[in-house]
Amino acid sequence: MTKYKIPTKAIITDAGFASRFLPITKTIPKAMIPMGAKPVMQLMVEECVEAGIEEIIIVATPGTMGKAIYEDYFHNSSENVKKLLDKQGKSERFEPVQKVLNFPKITVIEQDASLPYGNGSPIVSARQFINDDEAFLVIYSDDVVLESSDAKTLINAYKANPEVKAVIMAQEMPDDVLSKYGIIALKDKEKHTLSHIVEKPKKDAPSNLTSYGRYLLTPEIFDKLDETGLDGELWTVDGITKLAEEGDVLVEKTQGKWTTTGDPKNYFEACKEYFALQ
Repeated sequence: MTKYKIPTKAIITDAGFASRFLPITKTIPKAMIPMGAKPVMQLMVEECVEAGIEEIIIVATPGTMGKAIYEDYFHNSSENVKKLLDKQGKSERFEPVQKVLNFPKITVIEQDASLPYGNGSPIVSARQFINDDEAFLVIYSDDVVLESSDAKTLINAYKANPEVKAVIMAQEMPDDVLSKYGIIALKDKEKHTLSHIVEKPKKDAPSNLTSYGRYLLTPEIFDKLDETGLDGELWTVDGITKLAEEGDVLVEKTQGKWTTTGDPKNYFEACKEYFALQ
């Protein structure tokens, strides 16, 4: 019997200042940079929709225009644009906009500025939206997954293993790049459960499985994220490792292709892969 309800909510985080993308990110949040005609954030939302998620909480950087920009993009009906296109006989061009307006419930919040630095802080900021009896998804907007929905894979894995405390996604990577990523050490290779994650191992990586920003978490994570890590910072991986010490955290290999958009060079490579699939 499932201890927590199957996820119907997802937290998508975009709560950094994206200094590697300046000057453009002084005006727009990084996840609003486009891949084709869609911003990266829309790809995250579409992945969630494909998995049956009914409510999405976007966490934006505090003290910026991020919250307003996301709210405008996902909620502004753009009636003036629609009327103009109708008048010009080009009504079909509004269809992509209507698709955005038809997405499930999207709530945009700012990260709590009082929280410590770290990628766990956006998750804690969205705590009020997660009920104590439900599991939920967390998606980092830096991490684009092509050709498959990791969100769907996470949910299906949880349905098959309802006793686990979390499910995390992984991708096999070549040995010569393992030192750039967080590498998964397995507790039980047969069950594919997590022991811990080694950040950027200089040698003797515990596996060739790279962890990235796709997680299915249970509310137990919030107690773990209340405990600050190194230098008082708040890191999701630290919280997940604590869960793995108390029970099973399942590791699932992606059925698609993970790529990061976290810096201009990798963003460019991600765009090339994205367009190759169109």
